[in-house]
Amino acid sequence: MESWKKNLWVLWFGSLIVSSSFSMVVPFLPLFLIEIGVTKNIEMWSGLLFSAAFFAGALSSPFWGSVGDKYGRKPMIIRAGFVLCIIYLLTAFVTHPVQLLILRILQGLLSGFIPGAIAIVGTNTPEKRVGYALSTMSTATATGSIMGPLLGGVLSKVFDNRLAFGSAGVLCFLATLLVIFYVKEEKFVPSKGKLSVFNTLKQAAVNKMLMIVLVLTMVTQFSVMTIEPVLSLYIVEIGHSASDASILAGFIFSLVGIASIIFAPRWGKLADKVGFQKILMIGLFAGGIGSLLQIPFHNIWAFSVVRFLYGCFFCAVFPALNGLVVRSTPSDFRGRAFSLNQTANQLGGMLGPLAGGAISGVFSIHTVFLITGLFLLLTMGLAYWSQRFGSLSAQQASTKAIDG
Repeated sequence: MESWKKNLWVLWFGSLIVSSSFSMVVPFLPLFLIEIGVTKNIEMWSGLLFSAAFFAGALSSPFWGSVGDKYGRKPMIIRAGFVLCIIYLLTAFVTHPVQLLILRILQGLLSGFIPGAIAIVGTNTPEKRVGYALSTMSTATATGSIMGPLLGGVLSKVFDNRLAFGSAGVLCFLATLLVIFYVKEEKFVPSKGKLSVFNTLKQAAVNKMLMIVLVLTMVTQFSVMTIEPVLSLYIVEIGHSASDASILAGFIFSLVGIASIIFAPRWGKLADKVGFQKILMIGLFAGGIGSLLQIPFHNIWAFSVVRFLYGCFFCAVFPALNGLVVRSTPSDFRGRAFSLNQTANQLGGMLGPLAGGAISGVFSIHTVFLITGLFLLLTMGLAYWSQRFGSLSAQQASTKAIDG
C-alpha cells in the first residue's frame, strides 16, 4: 500500500476513535455532575464545562501548530493522544466539579489530535488526491459523533459514567499506539521562522486567502451551532412529546452524520476535479436553503428527510475549507494554518450555541433556522467574493518572505 494511503487509513481510524471518545463522554457531563453530588446550578456547570475546553483550545491551537511545523506533526499527535488518555482516566476519579473543570481546561489547552492528523494527510497526500483524502478524514469525525453517544450511553447504563470516561482514555491510548507504529511523515519541511504565536499570526495576516478561509470556517461553524441547543427541543415539539422522543431525537441528530459518511468522499473526488471553492459554494448554498426548508415541516418524518438531504450537501463544506487551507499555504506553514483553522472552528462552536439559545429565547426556534439559513447564504457570498484573490504560488511567496 502506498505510504499516503496507509497514513490516511491509520489516521482515519485514530480520528474515529478520538472523536468517538469525545462524543461518548460530553453528552453525559450533566448526569456525571449529578453523580458526583452537584445539586445546584447544574445547567451553569454544564455550560461552563462544555465551553471551557473549546475556549482553551482556541487559545492554544496556534502555539501547538507552531511547534508542529518546527518539530513535526506526528510528535504533536502522539503528545495530544497521550494527554487525552491521561485526562479521561483522571476524569473517572473526580469528586468535585472544580476538578472536572480543571481537567476540561487542560484538555483544551493540550489536545490537538485531529487537527494534527488532518495536517499530515493534507501535506503527505498527492496533490490530485487531496480532496478525496480530506473528505475521507471528515467521515471519521462524522462516524465518531454517531458511535460515541451510543457507546457511552450503553456503558453508562450497564456500568456507570466513570467507566465511560475510563474507556475513552483507553481508546485514545490505542489510537496513539497506531500513530506511533504505522504513520510516516515523509514530506516534512521544518519551519525556519521564530517559534511564537505572534509570528504565526503575523504570517497568517499577510495571506489574504487564508484569512478569508478562517473567517469562512468561523462563520460556518457559528451558523451550524446556533441550531444545536434548540434542535432537540424542536424535535420533541414536532414529535408531540412522544415517550420515545429522546430516541427519535438521537436518530435525527445522526442523520447528518450518516449522510456525511455516504457523500463526503464523493464530494472530495469532485473537488479534486473542479476545485474546492466551487464545492464550498455548492455546500454553503445547499446548507442555507436546507436550513430554511426545515422551517415549514412540522411532521417529524418530513423533517427527517429534509435533515438528511441537508446533510448530503452540507458535508462538502468543511472538507472544502480544509482543502483551501492546503491550497493557500506552503507546506512548512501548514500545521500552523490548520491550528488557526481549528481556533476559528472552536470560536464559532463556542459562540453559536450562545446566540442560538438567546435568539430562540427572545423570538422562536423557527427564527434560529431562518437566521442560520441566511448566515450560510451570506457565507456563500463571501466564498464567491474570495475567488478574486491570488493563486497559491503568490501566497507562498508572500508567506515565505515574512518567514525569511
